[in-house]
Amino acid sequence: MTRTATKKAAPKKAAAAKPPAAKAKPVKKAASKKAAPKKAAPKKSAAVKDEPVKKAASKKAAPKPAASKKAAPKKDEPATKPAAKKAAAATEPATKARRAPVHGRVSLVAAGPGDPDLLTLRAANLIGSAAVIVVDADAVDIARAHASADAEIVVAVDAAGVPLDQAGRSALVVEAARAGRDAVRLMAGDPVVDGTLLNEAAALRRARMEFEVAPGVSDVTGVPAYAGFGLTGGRTRQVRILDANDTQLPWADLAADRVTLVFLNGADRAADIADELVAAGAKASLPIAVTRRGTTVDQRTLVSTLEEIRSVAKAARQAGPGIVVIGEVVSQRDKLDWFEIKPLFGWRVLIPRTQDHSGPAMDLLRGHGAVPVEVPTISVEPPRTPQQIDRAVHGLVSGRYEWIGFTSVNAVRAIREKLQEYGLDARSFAGLKVAAVGEPTVAALIEFGVRPDIVPSDEQTTSALLEEWPPYDSLMDPINRVFLPRADIATDTLAAGLAELGWEVEDITAFRTVRAAPPPAETREAIKTGGFDAVLFTSSSTVRNLVGIAGKPHQTTIVACIGPQTAKAAEEHGLRVDVLAENSTVPDLVEALAAHGEAMRLAALESGEGSWRPSRRRAAARRRAT
Repeated sequence: MTRTATKKAAPKKAAAAKPPAAKAKPVKKAASKKAAPKKAAPKKSAAVKDEPVKKAASKKAAPKPAASKKAAPKKDEPATKPAAKKAAAATEPATKARRAPVHGRVSLVAAGPGDPDLLTLRAANLIGSAAVIVVDADAVDIARAHASADAEIVVAVDAAGVPLDQAGRSALVVEAARAGRDAVRLMAGDPVVDGTLLNEAAALRRARMEFEVAPGVSDVTGVPAYAGFGLTGGRTRQVRILDANDTQLPWADLAADRVTLVFLNGADRAADIADELVAAGAKASLPIAVTRRGTTVDQRTLVSTLEEIRSVAKAARQAGPGIVVIGEVVSQRDKLDWFEIKPLFGWRVLIPRTQDHSGPAMDLLRGHGAVPVEVPTISVEPPRTPQQIDRAVHGLVSGRYEWIGFTSVNAVRAIREKLQEYGLDARSFAGLKVAAVGEPTVAALIEFGVRPDIVPSDEQTTSALLEEWPPYDSLMDPINRVFLPRADIATDTLAAGLAELGWEVEDITAFRTVRAAPPPAETREAIKTGGFDAVLFTSSSTVRNLVGIAGKPHQTTIVACIGPQTAKAAEEHGLRVDVLAENSTVPDLVEALAAHGEAMRLAALESGEGSWRPSRRRAAARRRAT
């Protein structure tokens, strides 16, 4: 590999030295046996043209004494050979310099069966450090999950969305590497098993490119593990991996007992494969499993027998690539199934958000098998007239207030940014008592370096915060003022309650909330037609703003609300509230939705239904009606 890559780079460096090298040829001839009679030649050459030759081949001057000794007896020949070796050694560093690679690093990386979390650590590091990632269309989400912010992700398809051939894919990688950029070729699935790795590596060798390989989790083991069974166990001790497109399979040998058969790309040919095996002598009762979109939240596994798989597959109406596993091991699914029975498996859950992100909701939902989709409903902007908040922050620093109360992350962010404008930090809160409501709000304060003095112990609501807030005591409290930095549309519940406790409240607009732009047309359509299985409302404003920018969720969509006030807002907009969190926190809201989903799953099993997803059940009912 190294030698091949070097030969291409060498001519570029040798081109400049070509004329001196041509003049050096007489010197090499002078070292031959015929050079002895011509003693005058060196003098003439030295006077006229030796100077350039010495500059180009100064390190080759050592062999000249050896040349004069060649006229002597043969016993002097050993002295010539060490001199030649010494001259070769003198030129070796220059040769190595020419062989150094001049392109960016190239890595061939396996994406694995589909779940981004199954990527190996080495693969994740290579993707994270790459400048260019040439990726198959099926692995784009994995590239986005691990690529750096400034990386260029190039999908290996043409303008019409058709996958590029091998030459086209390799050209993208080679072009990036020759420009000095580190490039990753991210291949979907398991290229070690399906033969893709060989083709990709061969193309890079033809282009004289050095590369490394980062293999991943194999489809052969990963998909069955997510489908709920292994490949050996019990009486089964052998595994055979086959390509379903092979037209010369030895069916008689494959019909043997105690063997697990794994057919790659066999999902759409499962019935034909079953017929061939039964005809070759396999038991008709042998279990068969067909898994599509393995390890992803769209995974679907059909389990049947060789005899009945045709009718089961026809009723399921599924199509597309996938893996077929045949053998007694499929019966392990009764004990090992863990992925497809998650309470929210495959559910598309809409999260109308009011902040830059939805906090822990996304990861918590994924843990239950859901597919979370965020939709921004508001945009946070500074107040139109900042003088009021400027005076309040000045008073915060000068000791004007006894308390400051935070009711949202945006309020924490607004005060933090205002302090930073003046070159101040969390030390400005010294001597000031701090109250906060909501786990995200508390977390934002702690991140800033401020630990609140009071936080509601149960419900994270302003009413619960009022119950914790002490009344004003003229003997104990030197100052009676409270600073409440809040949104322009915030309710007066907290301010009115504090006034009743004897405090003088300065309710200051720290930020404005502006309704966000409508989501894309396909998202709006899914909201209105029941394309989402559930929606999470984390505040009253998320209800109002989502309905305002996208319309009301479909009546089949499960509506989950974080607290009573949010539920009231949802009902005022004509929505049926199905789930209400026991405690007004995002984790409790997600857990309440998961419990609701689990109840629906168990009910679907009892009634014999194949799915407990609201969107799927609605679609199935509509098909039956037509």
